[in-house]
Amino acid sequence: MSETPDATAPAAASGPGWTLDAAETRVLGVLIEKQRTVPDTYPLTLNSLVAGCNQKTSRHPVLELSDAQVQAALEGLRAHALVTESSGGRAMRYGHNADRVLKLPSQSVILLAVLMLRGPQTAGELRIASDRMHNFADISSVEAFLDELAERPAGALVAKLPRLPGARESRWMHLLAGPPSEELLAAAPAATARPEPAGSALQERVTQLEAEVATLRATLERVCTELGIAPVDPA
Repeated sequence: MSETPDATAPAAASGPGWTLDAAETRVLGVLIEKQRTVPDTYPLTLNSLVAGCNQKTSRHPVLELSDAQVQAALEGLRAHALVTESSGGRAMRYGHNADRVLKLPSQSVILLAVLMLRGPQTAGELRIASDRMHNFADISSVEAFLDELAERPAGALVAKLPRLPGARESRWMHLLAGPPSEELLAAAPAATARPEPAGSALQERVTQLEAEVATLRATLERVCTELGIAPVDPA
């Protein structure tokens, strides 16, 4: 397999040939996610879809989309054949068609959904976040699907970002909303431009552990008192 292209390389062959905006990205990600996590209520009603788009957990960034904005996003996705619509009961229901349009296996679609919903992630983070939709055997299997998405002949759908200072793994991002921004390409964005000294992190951890030990010791002494036995001297 050829070397995985990263986001610093020219992106002429990147993406599916169209670009999604933030609302369309969120709507498509939610439809893919809910198909696998709540299959009994899929396809989704507009109300369920709006609620999924505006979740406060497992979403980055957190959005506050209105019904009208979600409807507009559905129209945009329909233009790319990415959304299906059906009538069920009293309300219209919406599903996705990403696997057929992009000609991808379900595992790849799931990884794209996590990236659409949570932003750039490492392969390890993707494996954990995908667990409710698909149980990847190990990180290597996640990386294999990411490599295929990055080397897709029809145009890369993901890109590997430069590794952040002190990070063990590189993050990946999807390209359905266009190429990465300069901020993502920067080796040391503002949030990490001044890393905390290693000694400070170690001291914070030691302080936390000391507090936990003190709490456990107090609990042990109380239990010993209630049982009428002498506490063990840790020394």
